[in-house]
Amino acid sequence: MKLQRKNRLRALSLGAVAVSGALALTACGSDDTGKKASDGSSSTANASSIKCDNAKGQLLADGSSAQKNAIDAWVKSFSQACGVQINYKGGGSGAGVTAFTQGQVAFAGSDSALKPEEVKASKSVCKSGQGIDLPMVGGPIAVGYNVPGVDNLVLDAPTLAKIFDSKITKWNDPAIAALNKGAKLPDLKIQAFHRSDESGTTDNFTKYLKATTPDNWKYSGGKAWQAKGGQSAPQSAGVAQQVKQTSGAIGYFELSYVSDGLKAVSIDTGASKPVAPSTESATADIAAAKVIGTGKDLSLQLDYKTKAEGAYPLTLVTYEIVCDSGNKADTLPATKAFLRYIASEDGQKVLSGISYAPVPDAIIAKVRTTIEGLS
Repeated sequence: MKLQRKNRLRALSLGAVAVSGALALTACGSDDTGKKASDGSSSTANASSIKCDNAKGQLLADGSSAQKNAIDAWVKSFSQACGVQINYKGGGSGAGVTAFTQGQVAFAGSDSALKPEEVKASKSVCKSGQGIDLPMVGGPIAVGYNVPGVDNLVLDAPTLAKIFDSKITKWNDPAIAALNKGAKLPDLKIQAFHRSDESGTTDNFTKYLKATTPDNWKYSGGKAWQAKGGQSAPQSAGVAQQVKQTSGAIGYFELSYVSDGLKAVSIDTGASKPVAPSTESATADIAAAKVIGTGKDLSLQLDYKTKAEGAYPLTLVTYEIVCDSGNKADTLPATKAFLRYIASEDGQKVLSGISYAPVPDAIIAKVRTTIEGLS
């Protein structure tokens, strides 16, 4: 009996230790959820500010890999607050739009607004309406590079076009040297990486080249890469990884993918100083965007040709694509609640802490009004 009692006491003691350990881990998880970014902002919002309403179940979504890091941060907070599981694949803008027009997802993310034929296709899914574009995430498209011994690289639109069109093939090319006086550029082959999948990031990158240097970029543009040569990788993470591990490499992806081992190009726009990609320099450009969508659609026109001081011209806006009416009854409450949160002041605050740019106030206010009218 004494032995049994001793064993029971030992079990209770171990149980108490396990519970306290679990509480400690929970506390660590809580700290991680609201961890501070390098600028001091919280990377996730206060869960108590999220309005769940009747949100329940799970949501399937797919699309832009550009916003994947933002979606992951938002989902973490929203799911903790509302208990809704959101599975966002991040397979690329092309995959997201296709999944949406085929009725496979509740919403999609795309770095390019819906084309007329895609709007038409969406009407078969949105029984009483159509797909609309809601700008939700802004940010710079960074041109990342891996060139040994070069810490500050400046390029302009013509030089970028020639690099990605295989017209400039060595890092010590005179055109690059002219923009980087005093830099020790190596006699090293340029390895240019582009997206292998259909991508809104590609669409925006090539729109920039087409708008700013049409003599050097004669391709029509779009989500699919058209220039000859170069190497490819899937999604922004794939391109970033290839650039990181390849000496002499260069590629384009969102600023949030710039990490240890990668540096980002500053762009000579014609302003007094070259402009580096940052949330602030991207916001300066996006603030000049114009709403060109009709009805409830809020697609934007960006200014790729800006020469404003401190404005980074190579930017994109990611849209959440959803039905304006005719959404599925079983997913509508959760879809509205999630979109309402990410468009809220707290949701947008998350962005600047993880290398994205919040959507300007005048535009995000229209997004919030549109979300409330979804049906």
